[in-house]
Amino acid sequence: MTWHETVLQTIDLRSFSNLWFWICLAVTWSCLSHWVLGIPYDLVLRAARKGGQAEADLEALSAINARRVHNFWSDSGVVITAGVTTVLTCLILLGWSFGHEFSQAMTLLLTPVCGVFALQINAARHILAEDAHGEALFRRLRILRVATQVIGMFAIFVTALWGMFVNLSLGTFL
Repeated sequence: MTWHETVLQTIDLRSFSNLWFWICLAVTWSCLSHWVLGIPYDLVLRAARKGGQAEADLEALSAINARRVHNFWSDSGVVITAGVTTVLTCLILLGWSFGHEFSQAMTLLLTPVCGVFALQINAARHILAEDAHGEALFRRLRILRVATQVIGMFAIFVTALWGMFVNLSLGTFL
């Protein structure tokens, strides 16, 4: 076996039978669930339990991140929406019209992530509009985390079902 065959076998674009895709899927949803609006969720828990400096840190960090997300979205939201929509449309067409497995996998990975980003933008807008502090801020971040986890569980379930279907129909494991 030559070196380029070894590299191509390692990078194998048959995503649903590739361990790297499933690791990437798990890491993506783990990170999205832990980093709520760019804030580590353990800081939210610590602030809710102990208050004091931890709560002040959480309020400062959430205000900074909410303004950052809001400003970024206000400045370039239309361009980002157009770009993401174009990329997802191309992936959907390549994946399901032409049967390209890598495009199917990327669609199943990126579409729910876009939904989580939309929820984060909405949460940032609410945090700024309400000038959320204390229990209101904790509640908003908890709701965002639970919504992210629900989307993640549904996305992993659908991806696993589709991956099993693709693997069984292509006879990858037979």
